Formats: sequence, structure tokens, C-alpha cells
Amino acid sequence: RNYYGGNWASFSFSGLLSWIKENQQKTDTSDDCEDWRKLILENEEVISLSKKDKTIQHVEDFCFGDQDSAEDVEEAGALPKLPIFGASGAEGVAQESEKECPPMESALPEAESQEPEKATGTKPASAMEGNDTEITSKNESCHSTALGESALELGKTEAAPSEISAQEPKKVTYSQIVREGRRFNIDLVSKLLYSRGLLIDLLIKSNVSRYAEFKNATRILAFREGKVEQVPCSRADVFNSRQLAMVEKRMLMKFLTFCLDYEQHPDEYQDYENSTFAQFLRTRKLTPSLQHFILHSIAMVSETDCSTLEGLQATKKFLQCLGRYGNTPFLFPLYGQGEIPQCFCRMCAVFGGIYCLRHSVQCLVVDKESGRCKAIVDHFGQRISANYFIVEDSYLSESICTNVCYRQISRAVLITDQSVLNTDSEQQVSILTVPPVDLGKPAVCVIELCSSTMTCMKDTYLVHLTCPSTKTAREDLEPVVQKLFNLNTEKETENEELEKPRVLWAVYFNMRDSSGVDKNLYDGLPSNVYVCSGPDSALGNDCAVKQAETIFQEMFPTEEFCPPPPNPEDIIYDEDEIAPEESGFSNSPETKPEPSTEESSSGGSTAVKKEDNEE
Repeated sequence: RNYYGGNWASFSFSGLLSWIKENQQKTDTSDDCEDWRKLILENEEVISLSKKDKTIQHVEDFCFGDQDSAEDVEEAGALPKLPIFGASGAEGVAQESEKECPPMESALPEAESQEPEKATGTKPASAMEGNDTEITSKNESCHSTALGESALELGKTEAAPSEISAQEPKKVTYSQIVREGRRFNIDLVSKLLYSRGLLIDLLIKSNVSRYAEFKNATRILAFREGKVEQVPCSRADVFNSRQLAMVEKRMLMKFLTFCLDYEQHPDEYQDYENSTFAQFLRTRKLTPSLQHFILHSIAMVSETDCSTLEGLQATKKFLQCLGRYGNTPFLFPLYGQGEIPQCFCRMCAVFGGIYCLRHSVQCLVVDKESGRCKAIVDHFGQRISANYFIVEDSYLSESICTNVCYRQISRAVLITDQSVLNTDSEQQVSILTVPPVDLGKPAVCVIELCSSTMTCMKDTYLVHLTCPSTKTAREDLEPVVQKLFNLNTEKETENEELEKPRVLWAVYFNMRDSSGVDKNLYDGLPSNVYVCSGPDSALGNDCAVKQAETIFQEMFPTEEFCPPPPNPEDIIYDEDEIAPEESGFSNSPETKPEPSTEESSSGGSTAVKKEDNEE
């Protein structure tokens, strides 16, 4: 691929159109050159890898405007693309997105014991040569935690001078979307970060957070009786709510207080452990509206499949995340979820890691005697040896995956002209769960992003819809889209439709969910080849973090997973290392103490001089 992150990636509008075209054509990349087979020895065999990505299906896109008027329109600020045969270190990361971004005011997670700095003045490892853009953190543009933890500051990015003029009309055309296509950062997978989730903890611990900034999700919404309404979830929201009667406020606070320490009161729920969470809520003297809010907007669980204990755990997780960085439990990375894998690549590049774009792999080379994988052969006919190999599921051929049964995720991405719930502030990040129309069908998670998230142009909203698949993505999600939005392209629409946001453009697609597949189900994989999955359908990122840590610990059981990086002043370089670095080659720094076995086998070691026993 010519982009980072696989199915976790984000695209500009033109980039997404190219991705759509590529997945609708589904052409095989046949390899006519067989010279690489000469590299295989007699005592070796090969495991061929898939040449075709089959993780995306049923891609359908729709334009609800005059598409012909945009035929000759070019994306503003487009840069000529240079061929990338292999990108290494900081140079490789610099090429990851080719997007034109305004200077950012950073809001970075810090270790919880540290105070936020007023200005970091640091430059990302991915900065291009000659690019002096600095990432700074300004107190006046940050939203920090209400609990005084200061573990994460939330950035508000000021509009660049080239933003669309306020004098332009509110009506947005397709040609405007194409022209401002670089303002869009459209995620293939839609997720939010729980403020006390595993990914936030990992970003802070590993200091990868220095390369990203975040915005707090501002609203939790509910869809009830055909209307969208805001859900009060924090104590302040509950008592300031006008939609709840005083009695309901007391009921809700009493139940939420119980959920925070439900383990201490087993007598209150143990009789309902075999019941669903929805049935348990009916026994708690809660009104139907409160039951709806708790089930679909706070616990965000299924009405039919979720047990009482699972529902209580989900509610407690939601409540524990409140107040850390704002009035909701969720954060969203500016410029999209696709920034997260790039942030880890930047940190990797600082310590000598290499990430190659547009660099395909032909096969795994396996030793017949030991059964272990020895090397890979790339499309240049180059043989690369290693001790461990990590393969994303989509690269495995059908012969290896004969026993694997995959789930699917239904996805839709919409560009709309207004919010699903208009308020005084246009800059809202909202999450809405739409209950299923029929029992047994999955609920649909809707995430609406405003332009201050740097994912869409001014006067538009980017809306992501996600649910586990039962049919094609369009069949699963279009009924929900019709409930919430106006799809009518004609000028004459009913008054009810006029009140709804208008969809300007939409795409539907199904994505493979390979999470939860046991490694033993893959036929004939050597023991030192590890498989990681693509994105799962859950709202958070816990599955990916657990999987990464599990694979790492299997390879290096005595090593710490994503340890805090050393400060630059603590790194000691060998005199022998300095000369090659000055000549333009980047080598990993070395340390005075002897490196571990795993570090030695990886071809280089990172040295940290610990002055004061800091971890």
C-alpha cells in the first residue's frame, strides 16, 4: 500500500475516492517475474502470501448533488506524488499522509505525575526536511481535566488563513467538497478513545502521545420516539437537564452511584445474573426513558444479548471515564483515527525502525527441518532474514485460512450540511446509538465530527455509522440514514425532511472483522509467525492493544511492552557510532551496559543511561 495503517487508515476526499475505485475494481496484482524462486534453497519451502486484499466488500458511493459540475475541479493545494520504493526512519514517516495541515497547537498526554508544559517547542520525528513547523502546547487553547490529573490536554486547532471565508454561502456543493478535499481526513474505521482505556494509558506511558492531539467528545445523544436528544451522564448534566423530572434525576443518580461499586452489593443483582441487562433495568424502578438512556447511551449494549453483569461492567467503565478530560468519557484524535498508527511509526522511526510503503512481499521462507520461518522475499527479489514475523490477517492466502470463519462490519461515511442536533455551538463531537428496529438486529453506532476535529471542511459534518453486519453495509445502515438525514436531492421536500441534515455524499462498505480468531485455526503457519487482526466492531481500542501486547510478550517474555522512551540527554552514543551518523546513516544508539539477547538479535540496541532510578 502507499499509505500507513491498512484498514486503520485515514484519507483525504480524493484519496478516499481512489480507495473506493481500487476496491470496486478488485484487480489481481499478478506477478509475472518468477526470478525470486531462485533464492529458495533445497531444504526450504515457501508459504505464498495473498496478492489481493479481500477485507473490503460491497463498496457503494453516492453523490446527492450535481456531480457533473465538479468534473474539472481540482483539489486545492495538491502536491505531486513522488514514487516511494521504501521509506525508512523519519524520512519514511514524513511521506505518510502528504496532507496540507495548518500549524497545530498540540495537546499531548503527559505522565500523570507531570505538570503540563506551556510550550514544548518539540518537532515531530516525522517532520520533513526544511519544514520548521513546531508543535506547541498553549494553556489558553487547551481543555484539561476537571479532576486535576492533567494527564492529557485537549487541543483546539485554530483555523488557517486559507480556511473558507465566512462570506461564502452555507449551501455546500460537491465541487466545493472536491476543491477542499484536503480538509477531509476520513477514517476507514470509526472509533473513540475511552479516557481511562488501554490505548490512552499506552499513549501516555510510551510518550507516543507527543505526536498527537485530541478533542473531547462533547455530547452523548439518544434516538428515542423518532427524535434525537442529549443524554445527561455527568452529575452536573443530570441536575441541569430540563428533559428529566426531579424524580427521574434522583432515580438516575441513585442507579449510577450503585453501578460505580456494584461489586460491593452482590445481593442487588445476583438474582438476575442469568437475565439480560434490559430485564434487570426494568426491576430497578426506572422510567422507560431512563432505561433507554442507560441501555443504549451509557452502557451502549445490546438489548437482547447482554447479560446483567456485562451491562453493569459497561456502565461502570463509562462512569469511571467521566470527568478525566471533560463531561464525556471519550476523546477523538485530531486529523482522524488514522493518526494513531502513524504516531507509533514516528516513535519507532526515532529509534531506527523502518516502515516501507509500496513494498509488497511475495512469500515466507520456511526451513523444512525446523519448521520455522527464516526469511521473506519481497517483490524486488530481495531476501530479508529475521527471527520473528508478524503478518496481518489479510495477507494470508485462502489455503491457510480454510478453517477460519470471519465476521463482518458494516460501515457508512456521510458528509452532511448540519448536525443531527443543532445547538448554539456548531463545533460538537457527538456519539449516538440508534436502537435496532427489529429485535435480534444490532444497534448502530453513529459518530458525528465537526470541522474543528480537522476531519472535514467548514460548514460540513463527517458522520460515521458502524454496526456488526447482518447483510451488506447499505442494507444494514441505509434505514438508519433515512431516519436521521434527508437523502432527497430534489428541491421540493416535505417540511419534516427539511428539518433533517442533508446528506451531500455517502459511501457504504463491509469490512472484515478478524479479531478473536485463534492462531491455531490458521493451517501450516510456523511457530515464529504471528497473526494480528484488522479493526474490530467495538467502539474502543482495547482489543488491538491487548493483541499487540500478547504478541510482544510471546516473542519477548522478559521485556516491558512499550516502555517509556529515554530522554535525548540520557542516550549515550558509542564513538564508533558517531562517524556513520554524521555521514548520513542512521543507527540505533548503543549503551554502556550489555544489551539483552532479544536486542542483540534484532540488529541494534537502544541505550538509556538512568541517572536517578527513573523507570
